[in-house]
Amino acid sequence: MNSLVNKLKLRGKLLALVLPLVIIPIFVVAAVIGYIANEQAYRGITKTSKDDLQHLSEFCIDLLSSHHQQFEVYKLDKARNLNNELATLTALSYNLVTAEQNLHSSGKLDLKSAKHEAQQALKKINVGESGYIYAMSSRGDLVAHIAREGENVFDERDENGRFFIREMCTAARASKEGETLFITYPWRNAVLGDVKPRTKVVAYKYFREWDWIIAAGSYLDETIGDAAFERQSFAKLKESIRAKKVGASGYIFCMDSKGTFTIHPNSEGKNLINSQDLNGNNFIQEMRNKKSGWIRYPWKNSTDSAARMKIVRYEYFAPWDWIVAVGSYEDEFYQEAHKIKTHILVSMALLILVVGAAATALVFWASTIFTRPITHMMSVIKRVKRGNLDERMTVNGEDELAEMCSAFNRMTDIIQRNKTIETNLAQQGKMASLGVLSSGVAHEINNPLGIILGYAGFLESKMSEDDPNYQYIHEIKRESKRCKKIVQDLLSYARTPRPTLEPTDINDLLQQIIDFAANHTDMRGITILTNLADNLPLVELDGDQMRQVTINLILNAGGAMPDGGSLTVTTEAVDTTHVRITFSDSGSGIPAESLEKIFEPFYTTKARGTGLGLAITRQIIEQHHGEIHIDSTVGTGTRVTVMLPTEREEL
Repeated sequence: MNSLVNKLKLRGKLLALVLPLVIIPIFVVAAVIGYIANEQAYRGITKTSKDDLQHLSEFCIDLLSSHHQQFEVYKLDKARNLNNELATLTALSYNLVTAEQNLHSSGKLDLKSAKHEAQQALKKINVGESGYIYAMSSRGDLVAHIAREGENVFDERDENGRFFIREMCTAARASKEGETLFITYPWRNAVLGDVKPRTKVVAYKYFREWDWIIAAGSYLDETIGDAAFERQSFAKLKESIRAKKVGASGYIFCMDSKGTFTIHPNSEGKNLINSQDLNGNNFIQEMRNKKSGWIRYPWKNSTDSAARMKIVRYEYFAPWDWIVAVGSYEDEFYQEAHKIKTHILVSMALLILVVGAAATALVFWASTIFTRPITHMMSVIKRVKRGNLDERMTVNGEDELAEMCSAFNRMTDIIQRNKTIETNLAQQGKMASLGVLSSGVAHEINNPLGIILGYAGFLESKMSEDDPNYQYIHEIKRESKRCKKIVQDLLSYARTPRPTLEPTDINDLLQQIIDFAANHTDMRGITILTNLADNLPLVELDGDQMRQVTINLILNAGGAMPDGGSLTVTTEAVDTTHVRITFSDSGSGIPAESLEKIFEPFYTTKARGTGLGLAITRQIIEQHHGEIHIDSTVGTGTRVTVMLPTEREEL
């Protein structure tokens, strides 16, 4: 399909994609809104009834929770007692087997007879109503069991699919001599008529001489309880719930998930899952399925002359799988206010989200098809605009955009050729002009500048700072120094001398320069931090030239942080032959379009700069056979990395 769309013109693509995008959401929205509006028209509720029913349902849930927690603590105590009883029976059985082994060891019984006696004795011990003692080998062979003796149950699983026999065998082999272990798992014994799993607790010990795991097991529900006490307590709970009235004729009722009423004024014990209201709605099934919420339905009791609207708040009590419901008739509260608007707004919000998501998906698909080539073209154009003339557009399809890509590629080829010629000519002109300027004019400019500086300094020393003319003299002096600096930069760039290399401790050199630069006026409010690596090798370099490089980079960083900040200077050994110096500041950063030109002579982002500082810096580093790189993020800061060889061979 994408191949077919690519062959269409733009108008054909718009018709193929936009029409479904507009038509489908309209039909969906109209159909869903009509359905929701029709359904929501039948919903109404009074505020007073909702508040009362909500509070009563919370009261009933709290009452059930309190009863449940009380008996959970009671059952927990009983479970502890069961563990102790099972441990005692296991120890008794273990001692019985030990006695038979002792008889065998003393020669009174052969091993087969001793094991037989032990098997018979173990099978005679009962645990609770249906529990028993059994023994098996560490490979899962039942050597003593009331029903399955001789079977291998190593791969037996409980009701959750867990290999509990394997766990018992592994734990037994790893246990200490005489140690009692426990395991709990859900088990449904069809022989006993179990219809659902029951929790079984097993205590066991490992008798290593015979490779027997001796176990005593019982079901938790057979020992937990004082049934009479629990029934009496539960009867009081039900009486408390029945006694709570709701309005004149409302009441609280509870049912399980199968629709059987567990608490009800006159239908307790009955299953009314298929009950219907006067409209034929299965309201009990709805409550069972939703478990929590509100329901409103027409209902007519035998004593009523006409049907009345009943409203019920129901919530789910998970520990017992019960639905607790509080119901009352609306007309008993004397205030009926239909909350249709709120329900419609909520439904409309959901509708808008659904339709919006569908529309967004379609728009995304359409925009992907239409904008992918355009986005590619814009990306290439931006990179070409930044000076990367090697970029070319990918030509796909046969439409107008494909023709535009081809034309742009041809145009870029022409521009690249012209740009190369232009760059070469411009660079030659710059260098020629710079050579003439630096050699012919520098001397003539420096002489008058020196005189101006001298007289300005003389006048400055004769004036008080309160003199109105003092500021003018100070400005003459400062601007004259700036002119002299510009001339000096021109001379430095045009006549950078060949470096005089000496083995130098780069950390000592940097520390000297940092101490000096920290007191510079451009570095006020800026903290200079150092992270200088220990045991760096000596570097072959020209100390004076490297001072010029470092000062340039530090002052540039200071200029990028007019409101203060931090500069971190780091040194590290890259390998045995190279050292890296990093200058990281928290300044304003350099725009991406300036990074490509930052090392060009006369290019500057400063209002009062010459554009020669970084050009001279790179020239010095390259003469040292090193490299310099700048990474910057606008608003975050700039990182300058200088890589220097520790030594080099002169050609």
